[in-house]
Amino acid sequence: MPLRPFQLLGLLASAAVGLTGDTPKDGYCNGVPLSVSENNAKLPEHLVMSKCADFTLEEATIAQMQKAMEDGWLTSAKLVSCYLKRTFQTKPYLNSVMQENPDVMDIAMDLDRERRCTGPRGPLHGIPFTVKDNIATNDLMETTAGSWALLGSRPHRDATVVERLRKSGAVLFGKATMSEWADMRSSNYSEGYSPRGGQCRSAYNLTVNPGGSSSGSAVGVAANAIAFSIGTETDGSVINPAMRNQIVGFKPTVGLTSRAGVIPESENQDSVGTFGRTVRDAVLPLDAIRGPDELDPMSEHQKKLKLPGGGFEELLSTKEILVGANFGIPWDSFWTYTDTETRRVLKGVVDLLRAKGANIHYMTEIKNHERIVSPTGWDWDFGHDPEKNGTEGSEYTYIKVDFYNNLSDYLKKLRFSPMCSLEDIVNYNKRYSGTEGGFPQSHPAFYSGQDGLEASLATKGLKDTKYHEALNYRQNMAREGIDMALDYNGTQLNGLLVPLEPGQSYQIAAQAGYPMITLPAGVHQDSGMGIGLGIMQTAWKDDELVKWGSAIEDLMSSTEWKRTLPTWRGALERNLPVPL
Repeated sequence: MPLRPFQLLGLLASAAVGLTGDTPKDGYCNGVPLSVSENNAKLPEHLVMSKCADFTLEEATIAQMQKAMEDGWLTSAKLVSCYLKRTFQTKPYLNSVMQENPDVMDIAMDLDRERRCTGPRGPLHGIPFTVKDNIATNDLMETTAGSWALLGSRPHRDATVVERLRKSGAVLFGKATMSEWADMRSSNYSEGYSPRGGQCRSAYNLTVNPGGSSSGSAVGVAANAIAFSIGTETDGSVINPAMRNQIVGFKPTVGLTSRAGVIPESENQDSVGTFGRTVRDAVLPLDAIRGPDELDPMSEHQKKLKLPGGGFEELLSTKEILVGANFGIPWDSFWTYTDTETRRVLKGVVDLLRAKGANIHYMTEIKNHERIVSPTGWDWDFGHDPEKNGTEGSEYTYIKVDFYNNLSDYLKKLRFSPMCSLEDIVNYNKRYSGTEGGFPQSHPAFYSGQDGLEASLATKGLKDTKYHEALNYRQNMAREGIDMALDYNGTQLNGLLVPLEPGQSYQIAAQAGYPMITLPAGVHQDSGMGIGLGIMQTAWKDDELVKWGSAIEDLMSSTEWKRTLPTWRGALERNLPVPL
């Protein structure tokens, strides 16, 4: 999730401490550049990615890796070795992996033997991936949501999505770093930081917010430190980091992917999503993890989804299908709030679509956007008005209740846990405030302490009138708003094209529980961070996002709007917290 605007003051105040030392005027010390921060800065040689045997692994697609293994140029074990090398090479800078899997090489070698004997299981056979540290694995790794408080906790089984990826033949490489407790712990914090994992940083600019809370998942994929990754989203935690790191992020309809075995935040909005450098590479793992699961009742609703026998992969398309397609531009709802540069870049993509023959429709606004869209950017407490006693109410009103109940349920189901309740965790953070920041301004990454956890604790999980009013209002208004925008004078649009900054679009999608995809479209000149084109759809129309997202990606692939590689600005800087 992004930070709210008011948080910047606290972050800058904390960051100012100790940052006033003199710097050589030429920016070099003994011939070594102190910072990679200019648009034309050259990547330091020690961060250049080497080949994997004779195979160019940098920017390689999953299909290209499979072809190299099929032709005998690579093995899964060699792929793992090369990604380990890349992870160790970038870890002092990016810190995208919290823990490498001690079993990873054994898994890869077993899958290589299986390939030789019986052939590959499918398109993910032998492909290394990471999962966010809030996704449980029943192996030698930890599952802690970035908190020392859960160190040593043991699940009874793998999370369902991990179980399905293992079955597909994918190789679990490790746990990705994340914002602790998926951004639930504080209102003013350093995005991408957790006490157990440290500060994750983006290869596009190491000095600013890398996006979160699935920070390491996005950063690792973007820096070519892993083939694909799995993250989670309650409100923006897949879409935001994918956008900022110039990769594809796919947040499915809530219920398309099982949440069983995932450290939760909200039963109403949590969704397990995927990250890839291309739409195809995000879709292949989505195909592997989707499907009903009796351990997650919400997943039973996906019977409404109609897919061909080949799944989402069969729907991947090229630019030719864009002729006659219909897309909406909710200008007053979202576009008017974004910055000038983002608007200019994304209007260029819209013009490209129009030139290809797509129909672009304006006046496709989110119904009642004046009431439900925050004019100041992402804000999950937008709409909170104590004088109205919760009538309407904010997203945060029900999220903090869900977190209390859902976390308690998760902890009870563990085989072993040092923590039995949210109260235990809050007290742990106070006891070890030096590492966990249990009090305001006691830790540079957590300026407001653990006020988010404390706000949740104060609810005691009570689903009172205020809870139900806020949930029903936010969920129903968001759903109705998106559905009506997609119905343009009786024509069902193929998607709503939206900017992702400063966060309102994916917040409305999150409140609705609807799917969303982001495509890389360029970078900001000043910060070097990514600009993404978001596509919104209604519930169980994830297939539409695959079809049209891949077609738009194909159209953009030979233009200035294609994915660009990281520039490693500020590579030697270590500010904490990272500002917005």
